[in-house]
Amino acid sequence: METGVGLVLLIAVLAANLPFMTTRVLGVLKVGGEKGKSAAWCLAEWLLLYVVVAAIAWLVEGRFAPVHVQNWPFYASTFCLFMVFAFPGFSHRFFWKRRGG
Repeated sequence: METGVGLVLLIAVLAANLPFMTTRVLGVLKVGGEKGKSAAWCLAEWLLLYVVVAAIAWLVEGRFAPVHVQNWPFYASTFCLFMVFAFPGFSHRFFWKRRGG
């Protein structure tokens, strides 16, 4: 069971940072101009990846035990945790000063 939890957490950290590490939407679709995708595209992709990670977690939980019914505090806390996971990628994309440009 701990392996499944660790795997889901690793996937969550990677997925939370993925929108900020690429200039393409979902790594495929090129949008924007020279700078790549805008902050709105990053946010939309980030929200989609939150839903994908939640579905993966639901599937992993279903393999080991019956899936527990969750209320809004669970989803609010997982959303905030996903937001914290995304901070390194967000700060790298929007706060890091690039040299020569």
